[in-house]
Amino acid sequence: MERNRNTFENRMEKYSQSSSLPHHLEIHWFSIINSCVTVLLLTGFLATILMRVLKNDFVKYAHDEESGDDQEETGWKYVHGDVFRFPKNKSLLAACLGSGTQLFVLTTFVFLLALVGVFYPYNRGALFTALVVIYALTSGIAGYTATSFYCQLEGKNWVRNLLLTGFLFCGPLFFTFGFLNTVAIAYNATAALPFGTILIIVLIWALVTSPLLVLGGIAGKNSKAEFQAPCRTTKYPREVPQLPWFRGTIPQMTMAGFLPFSAIYIELYYIFASVWGHRIYTIYSILFVVFIMLLTVTAFITVAMTYFQLAAEDHEWWWRAFICGGSTGLFIYVYCFYYYHARSDMTGFMQTSFFFGYMACICYGFFLMLGTVGFRASLLFVRHIYRSIKCE
Repeated sequence: MERNRNTFENRMEKYSQSSSLPHHLEIHWFSIINSCVTVLLLTGFLATILMRVLKNDFVKYAHDEESGDDQEETGWKYVHGDVFRFPKNKSLLAACLGSGTQLFVLTTFVFLLALVGVFYPYNRGALFTALVVIYALTSGIAGYTATSFYCQLEGKNWVRNLLLTGFLFCGPLFFTFGFLNTVAIAYNATAALPFGTILIIVLIWALVTSPLLVLGGIAGKNSKAEFQAPCRTTKYPREVPQLPWFRGTIPQMTMAGFLPFSAIYIELYYIFASVWGHRIYTIYSILFVVFIMLLTVTAFITVAMTYFQLAAEDHEWWWRAFICGGSTGLFIYVYCFYYYHARSDMTGFMQTSFFFGYMACICYGFFLMLGTVGFRASLLFVRHIYRSIKCE
């Protein structure tokens, strides 16, 4: 009897051992460490250069102020009267930040549950249940963040902003799920969710997610927080100068997304092989380290891109910072095409639609989450550098 009890308690060890044999684990750790060191070195070099350039800027601007020279301002100080001018489509930006913040909190909670051993192999239902429940419970965070930021940007129609926040991520997700579930039913596949389960999800959304979203929105509207801007905004915006092609949005997105993607590239194969293949993933500690590195590199590379944009006297940085931060999600989706053709054995319309449909939703979620991280880091950076100089 004692032998049977011990066997039951340790029933998952053989799966962990099969997926983490010593040579596999050593290769896995070596690959991750190699990736971390390479990315951190690149980030460190870029950080050193940026700090030296900023230090020189501060010294130069301080010298100009002390000497009382009437020289024309250049660089990022030149646009101090426009840098905090509120962006176009501020309701959409606030909704993106609200949804991104919610997804960030959701991911953090899922990692905490995984690290304490709640999830175990071959029980993916526990993970999906946790995702639905935690998403429903954290919807108040999305409502509060979006509406609070929207009101800081002097937005008036906060109800429309709240509705946009509620449907920004859920809308595409429900549409994709409805289409793919219909495909599964047409193929008589076991992947199709039964009507009862769908009804429960809809009830959770109607009775938990929506009320919490509204409560969060009301709390955000009543927070009365003001936007902290170290510099006064001028009445008329400056014209953005003509910039070379490599300072455009798409080249900047490509540069900003490549470095964070290179940090997670190796781990993506193991995740894809577990979710879409037959491998078992149990080493959540490695995944958590990679996630922290992804957030750090995304925040820093977005700050660097924002600085270079302001130094070129382009003050329209709000949306650029968000898009550059989230561009890693687009890189992950491009990787999906490589994995599908080179690493997987998936064929047929159903498998293809399931893979690309659900991965599109996941990558969209990454875009919102990492875009929020990049934007928040850039906002802190911009406030810091303009608070450090005297602006008339």
